[in-house]
Amino acid sequence: MPSYAELSELLDPATTVLLTVECQQGVVGPDSALPQLAEEARASGALANVARLVDAAHENGVQVIHAIAERRPDGRGANHNARLFRAAERLPVQQLSGTEAVRVAAPIEVAEEDLVVRRLHGLSPIQGTDVDALLRNLGCRTLVITGVSANVAVPNAVFDAVNRGYTAVVPKDAIAGVPSDYTPAMIRNTLALVATVATTDEVLDCFKRSGRVRPA
Repeated sequence: MPSYAELSELLDPATTVLLTVECQQGVVGPDSALPQLAEEARASGALANVARLVDAAHENGVQVIHAIAERRPDGRGANHNARLFRAAERLPVQQLSGTEAVRVAAPIEVAEEDLVVRRLHGLSPIQGTDVDALLRNLGCRTLVITGVSANVAVPNAVFDAVNRGYTAVVPKDAIAGVPSDYTPAMIRNTLALVATVATTDEVLDCFKRSGRVRPA
């Protein structure tokens, strides 16, 4: 774990962005296409912790970006080159653009100043999306990565952030994957090698101690 001084230096609100990954109704909501993942996100407290982090970001001048995965009804532009994509096409709940499934899920609150980035392809919320350009325009140096899943999208986000020169911070109790014992193993054996791992409470404490209102 980082010291408080180390973490607080990384989490300067002026250069920090909070990213929520696929925290959408069709993934972590009550009518999820992936009920096991949705149950784990809620039962573990990860989704509630994402909401706490988002609320604190709003209160302390930290920019929030919500990364949403969706698809067109005709499937144009979507990947078909992996088992995961082909399985998703057969699920009873589809992440269709403009539907309830691609709305940010409760209890996360979306503020007017938040940015929502939607993608039709791939596994990563950063690669091939607007996220990197937005982060650079925002002056981001540290990206706090939260959400689902620890199996695929979250590691992709961490690797892509690090490869692009950002410092990644992962609140270990604000991400979830399946099975439940996979997430701590992924954090310990992989993410901890490239990201700063902390807890939600540690990140919240840094936000509150160093927070300021982001200029309009």
